[in-house]
Amino acid sequence: MDLKLLNDQGQAATFSAPDTIFGRDFNEALVHQIVVAFQANARSGNRAQKDRAEVKHSTKKPWRQKGTGRARAGMTSSPLWRGGGRAFPNSPEENFSQKVNKKMYRAGIRSILSQLAREDRVAVVDTFTLESPKTKLAAAKLKSLGLDSVLIITDNVDENVYLATRNLPHVAVVEPRYADPLSLIHYKKVLITKPAIAQLEEMLG
Repeated sequence: MDLKLLNDQGQAATFSAPDTIFGRDFNEALVHQIVVAFQANARSGNRAQKDRAEVKHSTKKPWRQKGTGRARAGMTSSPLWRGGGRAFPNSPEENFSQKVNKKMYRAGIRSILSQLAREDRVAVVDTFTLESPKTKLAAAKLKSLGLDSVLIITDNVDENVYLATRNLPHVAVVEPRYADPLSLIHYKKVLITKPAIAQLEEMLG
């Protein structure tokens, strides 16, 4: 698969990328599964309800067991009563995680990268570095490359690059092992350094 190789002025040449990563067929069902699993695994429980032991109620028996003509009642915290505890309350410890096999996950990432390459949303650079940790420098460099919303995958996240890009709203910089399926789909473009492509090939090939 041929990808655009950009220089600092944004001029494009051709880079021959490995078909093992960028030449796969798009598997929509698999990509959907790994994206949903990624979102589910990032989810934490925040729903909480109280059962009959946790609600604040007196434990006194409301009335005597027999002779009143009313239904028997032990305490007002019963789930049958208004203001009582829930019978099966939601808990913040609820587990939302979904398991995806490593082979499936790798195949899904390859499928996403291949589709992005076909849509001309992947570009390659030799390296991505900055002289100083200035956001203005990072914004100017990305503008010269013709990029605004971009996920930058580099073999090693330089401190200057990290500090300069962290305040840009539509830019993220990650190493290959942290390139998740949601980020790959979310950004308009993916910019990958040559050493990072070698790492991706080692991880996914």
